[in-house]
Amino acid sequence: MKKEKQNNDGVEQLSQIRSMMEESSRFISLSGISGIMAGVTALAGAAYAYFIIQSSATVEMQRGMYFDQGGMTNSLFVELLFVAVATLLVAFGFGVFFTVKKTRKKAQNVWTNSSRRLLINLFIPLAAGGVFGLILAYHGLFGLIAPATLIFYGLALVNASKYTLRDIRYLGLFEIALGLIASIYIGYGLLFWTIGFGLLHIIYGSLMYFKYDRA
Repeated sequence: MKKEKQNNDGVEQLSQIRSMMEESSRFISLSGISGIMAGVTALAGAAYAYFIIQSSATVEMQRGMYFDQGGMTNSLFVELLFVAVATLLVAFGFGVFFTVKKTRKKAQNVWTNSSRRLLINLFIPLAAGGVFGLILAYHGLFGLIAPATLIFYGLALVNASKYTLRDIRYLGLFEIALGLIASIYIGYGLLFWTIGFGLLHIIYGSLMYFKYDRA
């Protein structure tokens, strides 16, 4: 009995050591509030983009969230690109602010090997997706930009989930699925963007807040 108890204690200690090593290799200070704010920012950006589209489009093109890629002009694309980049920067700023605030509250360092690996693995697919989106725009395939960016963003989250909370992997899988659905319904890109970058982020951020931040 004593030997069996020692074996059980040894297994438990090994499990604890393994858990500590895994936790030390992951950046676990992501803030749920930053996800919520990113979603709110995306909704605001989508609303402004919709206003631009409705103001620029002809009466025939103004059908809800639908916008025929054949009616996309260069000037309209530049305006929407500016809105997208501005929204991304504001959302990223919120993410950095609330994550740094949470990290300092826990008396931890922000810039560690784990956070560096997280950012590298996140931005490689994001950069590839951004360039691919510009290539699609160059060829006039505007209707495929939203699906492509959602898919690449989802891949970025899945790739980065190895170095942070595993929950972010599920958000990535939802983004990929949404992008694939958006590739079927060409022309409703703004609607799928609103769902993917807005609503899903708010839901994810809320879940993360109640699961981790309130503890």
